[in-house]
Amino acid sequence: MALAPTATNIGAKADVHDAQMGGLHTRFGLPHLLGMGVMVIATTYFLLPLYWILVASTKSRDALLNSFGFWFSGRFDFFANLGDLGTYDDGIYVRWLANTALYALVAAVLGAFLSSMAGFALAKYVFRGRDLVFSIILGAILVPSTALVLPLYLLMSSVNLTNTYWSVLLPSMVSPFGVYLSRIYAAGSVPDDLLDAARVDGAGEFRTFTTVALRIMSPALVTVFLFQLVAVWTNYFLPLVMLSDPNLFPITVGLQTWFTTSGTNQLIPYNLVVIGSLISVIPLVLGFLFLQRFWRTGLTAGGVRG
Repeated sequence: MALAPTATNIGAKADVHDAQMGGLHTRFGLPHLLGMGVMVIATTYFLLPLYWILVASTKSRDALLNSFGFWFSGRFDFFANLGDLGTYDDGIYVRWLANTALYALVAAVLGAFLSSMAGFALAKYVFRGRDLVFSIILGAILVPSTALVLPLYLLMSSVNLTNTYWSVLLPSMVSPFGVYLSRIYAAGSVPDDLLDAARVDGAGEFRTFTTVALRIMSPALVTVFLFQLVAVWTNYFLPLVMLSDPNLFPITVGLQTWFTTSGTNQLIPYNLVVIGSLISVIPLVLGFLFLQRFWRTGLTAGGVRG
């Protein structure tokens, strides 16, 4: 037997409906729509150049100059451009890619390791001048890297290291931000009791760092590694000043030399510059996708004390 709806039931349903509509209006209110609009504009701003370079890499030189930039032309010349890129000028692009990988990987690995050691020492050891050293490191973060290129060039020139791999590798291994991040992370995530236990078991200071602290600091280490990798991979001004031999150039300087001569009478097509730029981005994307699981795991460890 069906019961007739009462005024109380009708009022309760009306309250639930009003609450749902109120939540809906709150979710899709003006501040929310403005925030979504800003996010859409920012996403478009960052993805549009990537979309353009993907489209442009499929075009020949003539199609690149004469067709609409944000859509494909009639022919798909991606693989033809890729083959020309690998063979042009005796395969110099492959040499530039190998040089870039050498600069970025060596500097990122050693830079992350040295930064973690320095940050751990500043966090866990008490010595005279520790706060002063940390303040100097914080000040070094504020100095633009381009402002240090000329002094570094004069320093490298005085020891005959210009136009060598070392002239790019040695300055790239130093990361004040990496030291700062490692110091903050070590102070919050590496327990002193665990270090004391390792020392009691007979481990030396370096072994305690490598076997205990370094594993706990791995999320910060991966973060520093990614920052260093991207910074060195995309660095242009330092190798431009330090290097004069094309066989030592990284991709950034090499592609710029192609681009500056593309408008002259030399037959260097723009399509090689475009597809070369696209290929240079792919390793960074793959590296981030591979390392983000290590980066995200335990990233907030040490934020809450037990």
